[in-house]
Amino acid sequence: MDTPTLPFITAELPGIGGRLKAEPAHFVVEELPLYEASGSGTHLYISLTREGWTTRRVADALAELFGVSRRDVGFAGLKDRNARCTQTFSLPGLAPAEASRIEPALPFQVNWARLHNNKLKTGHLLGNRFRIVVTDLAVPADEALRRGQAIAATIAQRGVPNFFGAQRFGYDGSNVAKGRDALLGQGPRHDPWLTKLLISAYQAHLFNRYLERRIAADLFGQLLAGDVCKKADTGGMFEVQDPIAEQPRYAAGEITFTGPLFGKKMWDALGPAAELETSVLAEAELSRDALRQARADGTRRPARLWLPAIDLTVVEQGLAVTFALPKGAYATVVLREFCKSDQGFDLLNAIDSEAAP
Repeated sequence: MDTPTLPFITAELPGIGGRLKAEPAHFVVEELPLYEASGSGTHLYISLTREGWTTRRVADALAELFGVSRRDVGFAGLKDRNARCTQTFSLPGLAPAEASRIEPALPFQVNWARLHNNKLKTGHLLGNRFRIVVTDLAVPADEALRRGQAIAATIAQRGVPNFFGAQRFGYDGSNVAKGRDALLGQGPRHDPWLTKLLISAYQAHLFNRYLERRIAADLFGQLLAGDVCKKADTGGMFEVQDPIAEQPRYAAGEITFTGPLFGKKMWDALGPAAELETSVLAEAELSRDALRQARADGTRRPARLWLPAIDLTVVEQGLAVTFALPKGAYATVVLREFCKSDQGFDLLNAIDSEAAP
């Protein structure tokens, strides 16, 4: 099953073309921590900058260097191998001075090392800050900057659909069909990790279909009665009963409607908002009874990324785009609005793909 081409929220504006990741230094990622290391405790937090290494490979190397169990090495999310990444890891029972052993032994830059009282775990993350250089622009740099500024200004008003990137679905999109089988109990039973991965791919596919339908119906910019919304400041969830009264908060980025990651325990939308979700299930030939028997609990995912501040700078290699995203969001979903292309994006590895949706 191929993953469909997603719509653009700035479709009326011309793009800049170009490509991503001509080299790792063109894709810079820095974690935004959920909390700061306190300076005391039994776990050593170490901030590292590296290129060419997956998060798991870094964790393996740290475990070997310090003689600890791989299971005891903590991190908040996965980072891309083909990027320049700054990420924090935790190791138990070490003193800050021991971080000095890293640079002579491994090709990492140590930024700081401080103690804290708990292990870093998946999801202990606010988000990521990106600085991405788009190279091989389709237009001269000054025109690319002008177009980019127009796109950024429109995104500041509308937001960006929080699509899952094509990376989520496997190289050829085949994880979507396999994920449907796994969701219905027909997938692999010998590998719980693979089962979870496949189910999440199918849930992500249905979430994208929901957003596509909402955009096609010209309902991305407005709330519906029965929407399940999330507050930007506290993360609290609530059901919209009066969409007209809540619309100013949506327009200001204080709240966003959420989309479905279908499963047996998911908070269902009601009324007009539920009709969209039901249409997605009908298209997928899934029933509510099937979901109640599904091998996934389900949850809800913020449907709009609020990006009031995107910085654009002309550099020698092209156009640098700087912005921050919450955990679980895909930088490529933002960049595609500027490039007006998905070409090659499916070859990129996911950023923070383990983070909670």
